[in-house]
Amino acid sequence: MEMWAIILTFVTVVLSIYYYVFKNVNYFKKNDLPYLPAWSILRNMYLLFLQRKSVSEIIINTYNYYPKAKYIGFFDFNKPVVVVRDPELIKTIAIKNFDYFTDHRSFIDSEHDPLFGKALFSLRGNEWRETRTMLSPAFTLSKLKGMLKLMNECGADFTNYIYNMPKDKRTMEMKDVFTRYTNDVIATCAFGISINSMRDRDNDFYVLGREATNFDTIKTLKFILMRSFPRVSKLFKLRLIPDKISNFFEKVVKEVIDNRDKNNIVRPDMIQLMMEGRNKKAEMGQELSLMDIVAQAFSFFFGGFDTVSTAMSFTCHEIGVNPDIQKRLQREIDEVIEKTDGNLTYDVINNMKYLDAVISESLRRYPIAIFIDRLSVENYELPPSLPGSKPFLLKKDTNVWFIVYGLHHDPKYFEDPYKFDPERFIERGKEINNSGVYLPFGLGPRICIGNRFALLEMKVLIIHLLARFNLKPCSKTQNPLLFSKKGITMTAKNGFWMNFEKRNDVHPTFMNFIINSVSDNNIETKTSTDGISKCLTVEA
Repeated sequence: MEMWAIILTFVTVVLSIYYYVFKNVNYFKKNDLPYLPAWSILRNMYLLFLQRKSVSEIIINTYNYYPKAKYIGFFDFNKPVVVVRDPELIKTIAIKNFDYFTDHRSFIDSEHDPLFGKALFSLRGNEWRETRTMLSPAFTLSKLKGMLKLMNECGADFTNYIYNMPKDKRTMEMKDVFTRYTNDVIATCAFGISINSMRDRDNDFYVLGREATNFDTIKTLKFILMRSFPRVSKLFKLRLIPDKISNFFEKVVKEVIDNRDKNNIVRPDMIQLMMEGRNKKAEMGQELSLMDIVAQAFSFFFGGFDTVSTAMSFTCHEIGVNPDIQKRLQREIDEVIEKTDGNLTYDVINNMKYLDAVISESLRRYPIAIFIDRLSVENYELPPSLPGSKPFLLKKDTNVWFIVYGLHHDPKYFEDPYKFDPERFIERGKEINNSGVYLPFGLGPRICIGNRFALLEMKVLIIHLLARFNLKPCSKTQNPLLFSKKGITMTAKNGFWMNFEKRNDVHPTFMNFIINSVSDNNIETKTSTDGISKCLTVEA
């Protein structure tokens, strides 16, 4: 009898799982919409987990599955998703009719994983609007101009360290060293903490940042489980961010806030804006908790630590393997150093057309996010996907994807799309930026809040780097670049290797640039007694 009970229970569980996963399998077929069959998606997931295909290969195959359709159906495990390919429809959804698509798909429980659950990219509705309004002043033009000094200091420290390294040590894996630069920039611009991660290689910010952003096989599996089975994840209290990382960031933010409250310190960074928001809410009888502040500071850290360093690695790889592009870029850098006597202001950097074109082309060829999503908050009727077909009713809480990698590599929009060609942005940059097919940071009101910060951060490093060094391929450099088949993020197989060769023709006024890059802030040395934060607290 017991055996029959066990068999019956097993069959019930299997049938329940089958129903949960495949209950929507005919969703698109019933609505007469072109779609990627569920079996094909399961096969792709199988190939991804076995590391037979990279995520970029899978995503481009999805984009190209039905090229004549404005949009197609897709299954994210058991969730129906509409993949939009038409640029005008993308602009309609992301901009014109944004009120119907205000949210991202949320799957993190804010109680069990508050660093992710309370972060800006996870928030919805009015809570997102209020937080976005509160944080937007951190990325205004005036604030970015103020942060440039701090970025320049990080860039000068970074290149000084490499410049003083022995020649045989200057062949390096770029992703590793660039994450150290982005770590230092975010620490000083968001947290008011000054770190030199090239010298202090095992500082807590860097070590825990690497752990938080490293999506290895286990974390990738956990991520997929949390997205696809949120109830099960909540039941077992799955978290992407372990307690030690959460506790570290909470303690650092609390120390910074307590120090500023006690000493009446005001500094133009994200922590300061959150403190001001806390005070305004308190006046209205509302509360902005410490964890709310920690979550936004961490989301800024998480969003910039790994993604920007990866973008810089792809960019510098292309600069290194294309010597003509590198020489032209160095000429532009030397010219602006000479014209400004080394005083490279925000406006000067922003007007460097070839530097902007190189970075823009890199973000097209290697987008930070391979797809972006929107969630319908109300029923919405899409126009017919194909000539002669019917409109499609997109029901409330249906997910919509824009496959960025596919759009960026569609020959309909970019001639010879797999060629690295900055000239396309020199010739028609404004047209591309307004086309609805170039989406390195998203589109519309939910565009990445830190996009201008990230671009400035990249430009500052490249200026410092190419003013002093030539990037030279070495024996470990892959050309053409091969993508890693591990994980769900796009990166290089076996890393980004390059030799940093000292320039013999450094511009004579370059030292003025270095001098102008040195911060004149008052720096208060402050090391935590328990060793959590081995760093300097910068208080302007």
